[in-house]
Formats: sequence, C-alpha cells, structure tokens
Amino acid sequence: MISIPTAVDVAALKETTLLNMGIFGLFVAVTMVIVLRASRNNKTAADYYAAGRSFTGSQNGTAIAGDYLSAASFLGITGAIAINGYDGFMYSIGFLVAWLVALLLVAELLRNTGKFTMADVLSFRLKQRPVRIAAAISTLAVCFFYLLAQMAGAGSLISLLLGISDWGGQALVIIVVGALMIMYVLIGGMKGTTWVQIIKAILLIAGAAVMTLWVLAIYGFNLSSLLGAAVDTANNPAVLNPGLQYGKTETSKLDFMSLGLALVLGTAALPHVLMRFYTVPTAKEARKSVVWSIWLIGLFYLFTLVLGYGAAALVGAATIKAAPGGVNSAAPLLAFHLGGPLLLGFISAVAFATILAVVAGLTITAAASFAHDIYASVIAKGKADADTEVKVARRTVVVIGVLAIVGGIFANGQNVAFLVALAFAVAASANLPTIIYSLFWRRFTTQGAIWSMYGGLGSAILLIAFSPVVSGAATSMIPGSNFAVFPLSNPGIVSIPLAFLLGWLGTVLDKKTEDPAKQAEMEVRSLTGVGAEKAVDH
Repeated sequence: MISIPTAVDVAALKETTLLNMGIFGLFVAVTMVIVLRASRNNKTAADYYAAGRSFTGSQNGTAIAGDYLSAASFLGITGAIAINGYDGFMYSIGFLVAWLVALLLVAELLRNTGKFTMADVLSFRLKQRPVRIAAAISTLAVCFFYLLAQMAGAGSLISLLLGISDWGGQALVIIVVGALMIMYVLIGGMKGTTWVQIIKAILLIAGAAVMTLWVLAIYGFNLSSLLGAAVDTANNPAVLNPGLQYGKTETSKLDFMSLGLALVLGTAALPHVLMRFYTVPTAKEARKSVVWSIWLIGLFYLFTLVLGYGAAALVGAATIKAAPGGVNSAAPLLAFHLGGPLLLGFISAVAFATILAVVAGLTITAAASFAHDIYASVIAKGKADADTEVKVARRTVVVIGVLAIVGGIFANGQNVAFLVALAFAVAASANLPTIIYSLFWRRFTTQGAIWSMYGGLGSAILLIAFSPVVSGAATSMIPGSNFAVFPLSNPGIVSIPLAFLLGWLGTVLDKKTEDPAKQAEMEVRSLTGVGAEKAVDH
C-alpha cells in the first residue's frame, strides 16, 4: 500500500496530470457521442426543454442525483467531515432531508401544473407578465450564482487535481469547462444533458462506493474501528461529537440553523432541479424519480461519512489543510493513498465530470427561463412559434456560457461557499414561498407573489452583502474591509420567513382578486393531473 502522503509528498500528485487529463478526455469523448445521438430527436420545444418527456422515473431520478451531487457534495462534504467530524456530516443530513420537502410538496404538483419552467406554475392563475418576469429574474439569479460557484470551483480544484497552480492555467481550465458546457447544451438540449448527468451520477457513486469499501476493508468492515482510528490520528475525541465547528458561540449555532433552513427549503425550489420534473411523461413518474433520487443521494451521503472519517484516519487533518486544495483535497488525497495515481486519476476525472454535468443543467435551465418566460411570453406576447423560441434558447446558452466563463475567471480564488449559499438562500427565499402559496392558498394574488419574490431575492442578497462572508472576517471575500452589520453568514433564518410574510401581507392588502375559475382549474390539475398532458404539450 502507498504510504500516507505528507504535505511535501503532495507535489508527487502532479505526476498524475497526464493520466487525469486522459481519463477526463475519455469521459468527454464518450458523452459527446451520446449527446450527438440524442440531438437527432430535438425537433420541438418539448424535445429541447423537457427531453420530449421520454425519460422513466428511474432514469430521471439518476439524472437528478447527477444534477444535485455537485463537486461540493463530493469534495466539500468529505473534507468537512475529515476536518470537523460530526458537524461536517450535518451537511449531508441537510441536503438529504431536503428531498422529503421536494417529494411531499412540489414534485407531483409541479409536473401536473407546469409546462417547461417554474414560472409556468407561478403564473398559471396569476397575471402572466409581472409574475413571469419576477420568476425569470429569480431563476437567472440562482442559476448564475450557482454557475459561478461551479466554474470557480473548477479553477480552485485544478491546483491539486491536475497540478496547475498558476492563474492563467486555471483560467484556461475554466474556459475549457465552459466551452464543453456550451457544446453539450447547444447540441443535445435537455436530452443530451440528462444522459451526461446519468453517466456522471453512475461514475460518481461507483467511485465513492469503491473507495468506501476499500476504507472499510482496511478496518475489517468495523465502523467503530474506523472512527477510533480517526480519533487517534486527530488526537481529538471531539471529532465524534457535535459542536466542533458550529457549537463554539451562540452566533455560530444560529448560523448553522440558518444554513440548514436554507439548504432544506432551498433544494425544493432550485430551478434546475424543478425543471427535471418535466422530463417524465406522468406525475407518477415524477414522484418515482424523486424516490429514486432519494435512495441514490442517501446512499452517496452515507459513503461521505466513511470517506470523511477515512481521510481523517489515513491522511490526517494537517496534511489535508496543507494541500493545495485545502479542505477540498481530502477525497483526492484519500484516493491517492488507497489506489495511487490510477484511482486519483479516476476521482479527478469524476470531479470534473461532476462540474461539467451540473453547469450543463444550470445553463439549460437559465436559457429556458429567458427564452420561454421572457422572450416568448413577455416580449413576443405568446405569438412566438416553437422553432423561434428554441433558437432564442440556443443563443441564450452561448451568452450565459460566456458570462459564466468570465464570471468564473474573476471569481476564481474567491469564497465559493458564498456563491453556493447565495444560490440556496435566493431559491429558498424568492421561490419556495411563492410556489407553496400558489399551490395551496386559494386567495393568493399577483401582488403577494411579486412582494414575496422580489422581497425574498432582495433581502437574501442584501443580508449576505453585509455579512461576514463579504467583509469583516479573515476569510471574507473583501479582506481588510469591514462593513458587516449582519452577524450570520447565511440569511435564510431571516429572509425565508420574511418572504413568506411578504407573500401573505401583499395578498391580504391586495384589493384585487384573481380569477376563481383559473384557481379551481389549477387545483384540480395539480392534484389529479386532469388536463395536464394537453397543457404541457401544446
């Protein structure tokens, strides 16, 4: 077995650069062939946006897992557990529990009511123009900041995974990832993107499973022995107890509650996840896809527990922190320790495939939101034909891709957690209250929707701008400055209840009422699916 790499030995990882690039190139070649084959059937808007609603629940569930399990899930959570133990595993719990909200509240109802985007649902019984504009702005905001996080993540992880440490090399990698993303979405649409996500999910879960079994085998498949070794290596029994990261002050405890609230509620309102529900033919398959994804995602997060404590035991927190990728290097260093350059090459390729699949899903969601909600429904006032709408979507893909590349280059080296937190906070604050009210509150009005979406969006961004994430702390985005007046790093505990309150207040103060017939139609359709197929295909 290879000896445990020390901080000095990490330089040896650069020798695997060609192998890593070769494995990643093979993945790109295989998936590009699949995308080209999938593009042959992209003839209508439903084909491009919703993959012709041709995927089964199990296929879509696997794609959802591929869309949801980003590089942050694999590299970030493994590193968090390796460094902070129990507190790091709470991220896995929060991400997983979030799917119960999606399953019980939104999956089936959205599939029955909507057409291609979240705005289809929100504007169903409300005034089309203002609601679609607000929903599209919210969608674009969430997708853009999520894209920045993924693109910046590609640059920051490059120093360890491919041995490129200079700024120019990392910028080049971001450009390559962005160009591949544009090609996938431009050529394959949702169908091609879905197959990329399915392949990536299988590779990621398979790689994590191999490493998990390997670690467990070292300790005789005894979890207690593994945990004991992690304590011995860290020389700190606190890694098995709560509070190592978030229990030091009352503010940190409140911050963890805020983060958990944003993760649990934000997941059920992420536009690129919601859009996946429209790729299946029936509401039953939508429900099945969520159940399928819960099993896959839950299994993966159990793997992260073993991988995190395995990295803590076999590699050590000091070595992980000293590596070029910092906390994010835990999984690659563990792979190098277990299987040498070959396993590290595979894990490196999977990490980049993960980024590629996630950014492709985000890009097509943002393009669909602009083309379908802004162009077709607002600018063209519903008179644009499907071919024109798809052409606008393809052009939007290029624009969003270029913006993501430029933004990712400038955000490279910045606090990526800030961008992810902002995306989840915006989704939870601006989207979820309006979705819940639209589906379950008969009296809900257009004014309530506008107040909730813009209020949630604005408050989330404003609170984070004046939080320690941006200034006032050693790890802030703007070091040396201090204009932080909001003590928490995540605004969810304030912005989410505020958005619900504004939605209620805007409705009760609104003297206008919505069309009761349209409301009744939405209620029947969302609960029974009657009339949904006609609505989504025409």
